Amino acid sequence: MPQIPEKIQELTVGQLAARSGAAVSALHFYESKGLIHSRRTSGNQRRFSRDALRRVAFVRAAQRVGIPLATIREALAELPEGRTPTADDWARLSASWRSELDERIQQLNRLRDHLTDCIGCGCLSLETCVLSNPDDVFGERRAGSRLLVERRGSTVRGGPGSVSARESGCCGD
Repeated sequence: MPQIPEKIQELTVGQLAARSGAAVSALHFYESKGLIHSRRTSGNQRRFSRDALRRVAFVRAAQRVGIPLATIREALAELPEGRTPTADDWARLSASWRSELDERIQQLNRLRDHLTDCIGCGCLSLETCVLSNPDDVFGERRAGSRLLVERRGSTVRGGPGSVSARESGCCGD
């Protein structure tokens, strides 16, 4: 890993990429999402303060455990501008994210356990298919597997308030 002398307070995008292990394109993406910030030189080149290294490490660690970028951005926005996330920041935030991750793990375990129940018919419209028709929320009202667009104009998939497999009239229903 290339060392950057302590006297250098700003890094080019290439130096930040080399030091953080993130691709330049990832750094540009992080910047576009407000996760890291740079200033522009008179030649329009990006310059990142040294704290961007810790912010990139923070973002990448949170991403590895499945935290969405929007949630990471909200967490970083809580920190005073220019301050790097500390071990205490990580402990506080990871504790708050733990219940969300536990719930996702439980959901993935349920999906894995029901995977063998799927008959693989292609349309996944049977009322017992927990993959395309979780909890059969609206199954008592209609039949079929195609998802309907709700009156608000958005397609809903799975979970409470979702359109069930029986709701749309597929497979001869």
